[in-house]
Amino acid sequence: MGWGNIYRRRMKVFSVALVIYLDYKALQQREKWASKSKSSALWEKAHQRNARRVLNLIIELEGLWVKLGQYLSTRADVLPQAYTTLLKQLQDSLPPRPLEEVHGTIERELGKSMDELFSKFIESPLATASIAQVHRATLMDGQEVVVKVQHEGIKTIILEDLKNAKSIVDWIAWAEPQYDFNPMIDEWCKEAPKELDFNREAENTRKVSTNLGCRNGDGDGTSSHRVEVLIPEVIQSTEKVLILEYMDGIRLNDFESLENFGANKQKIVEEITRAYAHQIYIDGFFNGDPHPGNFLVSKEAPHRPILLDFGLTKSLSFPMKQALAKMFLASAEGDHVALLSAFAEMGLKLRLDIPEQAMEVTNVFFRTTTPATEAFENVKSLNEQRTKNMKVIQEKMKLDPKEVKRFNPVDAFPGDIVIFSRVLNLLRGLSSTMNVRIIYLDIMRPFAEHVLQGTIYKAPAVNAQWVCDTPVHSAAEAKLRQLLIDLGNDDKILGIQVCAYKDGEVIIDTAAGVLGKYDPRPVQPDSLFPVFSVTKGVTAGMLHWLVEKGKLRLDENVANIWPEFGCNGKDLIKVHHVLNHTAGLHNALSEIRSENPLLISDWNECLKRIAASVPETEPGQHQLYHYLSFGWICGGIIEHASGKKFQEILEEAFIHPLNIEGELYIGVPPGVESRLATLTVDRNDLTKVSQIGNRPELPSSFQTAAILESIVTLPALFNMLNMRRAIIPAANGHCSARALARYYAALADGGLVPPPHSSSFQPNLGSHDHIPKFPSLKVTRRHRGRRNKGVLSFLRNPYQKIPNRSMDPQDGDCGISATGQNTTGLDCGSSGCTINTSGSRGNGNKHQNSDHHEIFSGKGIYDVFLGAGDYANMALPDGMFGLGFKRSRSKEGSYIGFGHSGMGGSTGFCDMNNRFAMAVTVNKMSFGAATRSIIELVCSELDLPLPQDYVPPTDGGPNTERPLIN
Repeated sequence: MGWGNIYRRRMKVFSVALVIYLDYKALQQREKWASKSKSSALWEKAHQRNARRVLNLIIELEGLWVKLGQYLSTRADVLPQAYTTLLKQLQDSLPPRPLEEVHGTIERELGKSMDELFSKFIESPLATASIAQVHRATLMDGQEVVVKVQHEGIKTIILEDLKNAKSIVDWIAWAEPQYDFNPMIDEWCKEAPKELDFNREAENTRKVSTNLGCRNGDGDGTSSHRVEVLIPEVIQSTEKVLILEYMDGIRLNDFESLENFGANKQKIVEEITRAYAHQIYIDGFFNGDPHPGNFLVSKEAPHRPILLDFGLTKSLSFPMKQALAKMFLASAEGDHVALLSAFAEMGLKLRLDIPEQAMEVTNVFFRTTTPATEAFENVKSLNEQRTKNMKVIQEKMKLDPKEVKRFNPVDAFPGDIVIFSRVLNLLRGLSSTMNVRIIYLDIMRPFAEHVLQGTIYKAPAVNAQWVCDTPVHSAAEAKLRQLLIDLGNDDKILGIQVCAYKDGEVIIDTAAGVLGKYDPRPVQPDSLFPVFSVTKGVTAGMLHWLVEKGKLRLDENVANIWPEFGCNGKDLIKVHHVLNHTAGLHNALSEIRSENPLLISDWNECLKRIAASVPETEPGQHQLYHYLSFGWICGGIIEHASGKKFQEILEEAFIHPLNIEGELYIGVPPGVESRLATLTVDRNDLTKVSQIGNRPELPSSFQTAAILESIVTLPALFNMLNMRRAIIPAANGHCSARALARYYAALADGGLVPPPHSSSFQPNLGSHDHIPKFPSLKVTRRHRGRRNKGVLSFLRNPYQKIPNRSMDPQDGDCGISATGQNTTGLDCGSSGCTINTSGSRGNGNKHQNSDHHEIFSGKGIYDVFLGAGDYANMALPDGMFGLGFKRSRSKEGSYIGFGHSGMGGSTGFCDMNNRFAMAVTVNKMSFGAATRSIIELVCSELDLPLPQDYVPPTDGGPNTERPLIN
């Protein structure tokens, strides 16, 4: 093809594109003055004439544009009928190439004359497509075949068409930035040229046929995943000629023949969909061009689909295959955390935090297909949903109407998703054309589940990478890892982290297992685990930090700090009563569990309720575990005493001084979803609940039956995105074991910050942005220099929300209103956690150890935390709690340290006498037997006293006798 022809071809493409664009833009203006009925007629006429323009251009140019036309012809679910009706003829055939050209290519490629190759060659082609022409023939041995012959000069044409398509997409992105299809065209430019090598297509055909079991009828050997399709056998191939077994079949668009042969259109399309689900999720290798022309239906019962043309295929890496399966199942389950995690794993990046809109768009992706007869209503519904989503973005980012039209919420679109998306859209168009309804969530789900379940729980015995490959710091760690392998093989743990400090140095830092039951990614040292009541030890530390800063006193009445709290007989409750669990509010907020568990994610509502609560006992008289109310009382005290937000104090007191950014949160921010471990339950422990007796130190609303209910319901509740983002100071900590152990290592040394955490794992502890940043908005040349300052501010911190709360009580109202006094920092209402940038720092602005050598002023804090020595009068002497922490005793009964465990088995504690600190985080919730055995081993190896909480029962009974719940 000469440069003159190339230029003329390019000009034709751009001329038609410009004419169509201007036609529709003019119609948009014209319809403003037209009646509704006349407007519909105008649009229909516009579709007719522009569809005709597109068809004429494609027939004239052929090449790549035929494939585009074939794709558009299948999209009856979203395109006007005028386009699909006219372009449908491209599925059948184009004008044939001269027979001399076909014969010449065959003889050159195969090195023999036509007479030597075939006993019969049908001159009239079966089909002429964009790249090749197909003829029926008979080999010299009598086998009937089809011969696919590449058009002469098509390679030059295809490459030129790709350049033109890329230019058009660039122009559209410039003119209408919300329609930026560059990721799609970039992937197509990479994949389309591969179709020009028929040797590659032959190999692809053999591979897909083998994967689907078309030759041996077996496939992956799993009956539930067997697919009933046929694929022609490859006979011979060269770069430009492909000879395949001939299969006599009915075209998909030949509805009359399908009916005459008794073929069931619904079952045919369902089986095609199953075949593609198998290719994508199980094989990770799939045909990327499922338009109707690439299928036949066998004439013999049971009328199986025949799959043709494997020139455009896509190979997926195993992590990408997992991410796609995870995205599908997240959509099916409405799991926002898993969806955002899947996006991160596959490299799909958003410019702002819009989990609800992301879920809606994904649901559209996997929605049930609609017949062509419902196409108009379907398009209308999709447009309404898109308008609704863009309105949310507009309000969230404070964009004007023009800005929102130019805003694209996607920052990075991975190339692997392009062909995957194309396949789903083509299958959707296929079902619409066939006028059938396909329920993707039912048909594809078993295949997606297979991807994850196939690796989901590979016990250590069959998974050499089950323990994260990090250096062994000590002999104790080597033995610990073997214990973890044994526990993993016994199915006692799913994912786990263990970290320990001795004398200020890291001696254990091990991660093992997987992030969740349906998340086979390995646990890493920086993975974030929900640790439930372990959070109380951090919240208590924050309150003590404020005491040391002179913001409040332990013997001060809470009502002096928080006036609204003083009603209903709570005026005598002191700060130390709260920390010692003797405030008499042990059952407060327990009604939320039955009323609406989601209320605990509402910061304002919970503060209001705790301020209005009524004590059941006199303060200081009875120690009963304040399992839920503890955090809210402490949270209210912290905010009122400091005049700052809870999260600001957490960061100022511990996160930045300890250099644990990004690895300890109470309420996670957007952007960390891919590091979150998912909770599950050890079902075997549930069968032992009857062996647990009532515990007198626990309140009446938190005895055996309630504990069982919590263990069963908490995983589902706390796996939800809005729960993970909520500030729940008693129960919603998310951390790594190495961050938690570092916190307790500092406490074990009287508040002295340990040396930097030694680890070869990247990223190192403290190197994450504590508040992940979203990508900034890319500006087109047309709008350079005209960015909206408000937009930029929002994009730097898109989850920012400045609260406007007033804590002044209403007359006669002892509760607080739905607003509060602080207008900086962080607010976590029912919608989740939002953070002010002024209270958080990235890597470039952290507090370094040289600036902050300690978080507390010395070993005098031991008596404070334990409620001993000068502080003994503030804590019940025989109670299991000191001032905010669980007391650790030796078998002789003396204090050796303090800490806090959480529901399910996670724990953190320190031994102040031996300068030892340890943390364990788990995602398989149990009654703590595995945690006990881990701590018992480590203490034994280090010759340290074993805290009584972790001593196994002496009667040989189950370790569920004293579950680790506080």
